[in-house]
Amino acid sequence: MGDTYTITELAREFEVTPRAIRYWEDQGLVAPQRAGQARIYTKRDRTRLKLALRGKRLGLSLAEIKELIDMYDPAGSEVTQLQSFLDVLSRRRAALEQQRDDIAAVLQDVARFEQQCRKLLKEAELISLS
Repeated sequence: MGDTYTITELAREFEVTPRAIRYWEDQGLVAPQRAGQARIYTKRDRTRLKLALRGKRLGLSLAEIKELIDMYDPAGSEVTQLQSFLDVLSRRRAALEQQRDDIAAVLQDVARFEQQCRKLLKEAELISLS
């Protein structure tokens, strides 16, 4: 690949649909140039798509992803961006840990209900045998 990319090339590379890339364009994550109806993506757009997909894999919202990507300034300091990223990651970790705790509690409830159902079935079998 050269210095520019088509939507088809990026979609194929990142295994997403062109429609998803157009959606991310609508959300301001990428800003391709136009050549008639064709979209021309730069290395910057490619990098932003790559970062967006990483953020998505982490479970970040599009707003969080956009905020983090928009902070990026290759000529400036990365401290602000890194601190913001740590804050987002911390919130995401807390949410995932809460989900894990919630799942564990539900699994305990399921196990208890299964045990109760088995006990009731066993009692019903004993009554029907009498």
